[in-house]
Amino acid sequence: MIYSSILETVGNTPLVRLERLAPPGVNVWVKIEAFNPMGSVKDRIALAMIEHAEQTGELSPGQTVIEATSGNTGIGLAMVCARKGYPLVVTMAESFSIERRKLLRYLGAKVVLTPAAEKGTGMMKKAEELAERHGYYMPRQFENAENANVHYRMTAREILADLGERSMYAWVTGSGTGGTLLGVGRALREASPGTRIVVAEPDNAPVLGSGVAQTRDERGRPAGSHPHFRPHLMQGWTPDFVSDLTQGAVDAALIDEVVPVNGDTAMTLSRDLARREGIFAGTSAGATLAAALDVAESAPEDAHIVAMLPDTGERYLSTPLFGDIGEDMDEEETALSESTPGYRFDGQASPAPAPEAPAADPSATAFVESVVRDEPVVMFALEWCEFCWSLRKFFDALGVRYRSIDLDSVEYQEDERGVAIRQALGKRVGSPTIPQVFVAGEHVGGCTDVIEAYEDGALPDRFGAADIAYDEEASIDAWSLMPQWVHPRKTG
Repeated sequence: MIYSSILETVGNTPLVRLERLAPPGVNVWVKIEAFNPMGSVKDRIALAMIEHAEQTGELSPGQTVIEATSGNTGIGLAMVCARKGYPLVVTMAESFSIERRKLLRYLGAKVVLTPAAEKGTGMMKKAEELAERHGYYMPRQFENAENANVHYRMTAREILADLGERSMYAWVTGSGTGGTLLGVGRALREASPGTRIVVAEPDNAPVLGSGVAQTRDERGRPAGSHPHFRPHLMQGWTPDFVSDLTQGAVDAALIDEVVPVNGDTAMTLSRDLARREGIFAGTSAGATLAAALDVAESAPEDAHIVAMLPDTGERYLSTPLFGDIGEDMDEEETALSESTPGYRFDGQASPAPAPEAPAADPSATAFVESVVRDEPVVMFALEWCEFCWSLRKFFDALGVRYRSIDLDSVEYQEDERGVAIRQALGKRVGSPTIPQVFVAGEHVGGCTDVIEAYEDGALPDRFGAADIAYDEEASIDAWSLMPQWVHPRKTG
């Protein structure tokens, strides 16, 4: 299909039947919201809230949008704002995953972090302060009626249409803002009143299951944290307060059952979704599925249960969900590698030695010598090389001006000039590896050599002796700039 905008691809996510995780005799379906363009259910509300604000005049052309978010709503808003031309600021508790921050910044948003101890109420308060101080538009996802309305109009209708004549025994969701719960819940009460509406929540934070009401201020907004909230593993689920939209679902008696879910169980089922069903989803998806499977245990024969899977597993790479996923080969993988003679890491066998390099081209040798002589700081590099990018970040962090000779770039491709220069460089330094760095005409070495020279003071001394400007006050953990699969401190 052809679309005139990425925004037209929001919604119409697939409903998939589980084959290997569902108990015998029960049909468990999952609504995979990772198929939205930015990978989560929150793309729906981001588009709905912004378009409604445009239509009502609450949002002016070019006005900055600000929102408090655990990440997914912010990422959805970043997509919508990028396409429509609105600057975006997001406030987010520092406890949420790093990849969410990076995605937001990659999409052009500004991310203002708030203390983890202040929880969701802290990031809300900061967003309100910034909105008032700078005149930003704040959608207020936790109370914005369009959050629920879009699920009433779209999400629920998609589920009902996909199930067709099948009778839905139960629909299972978590609750973050409460928009999915309230919107789909309202639609199901109208169109499928026999469907049980089940809400899953962390077992250590029974905000709904406790039956204790949320205290509210004079405006009706949550006043502080709910007394039964505790930090939990399901990012985006169950903030430390009961939102207006969630409270709306409670007041409308839409919830038939609240199922507590253990964090370890949620992570186990997230992994099972990947490894047994091929579905890549996050911790909150595993938690929702856990509740759905709990419901399935007592469901009648041939019942149909639908569970919401809110987002993609890529939002959780730095969280406990991936805590035991290694970067290096484990024993079984190492044994597999060593089961054949080629390309082994144990030194027992290796490919045939490379033929002896031809003599260096005189013009390439002259080029290397001239650059080393004339440039205060020069790096012979490749356009895409993890170690080269590590040094680029290192020099940038130090404020050092340098020249990068990218030997695989278009500039050096004609007549394989880059290959000739690399051969000449290898002859000069006695090593074929890239990058190679020179400071004031002296060879420093490769990536780890440069970082070690910085840490032992030799590199700053060279900068000083050659009057090369750098930020002497910079505090850099240089090893953290290395590729993540490298552990130089472990290897000495």
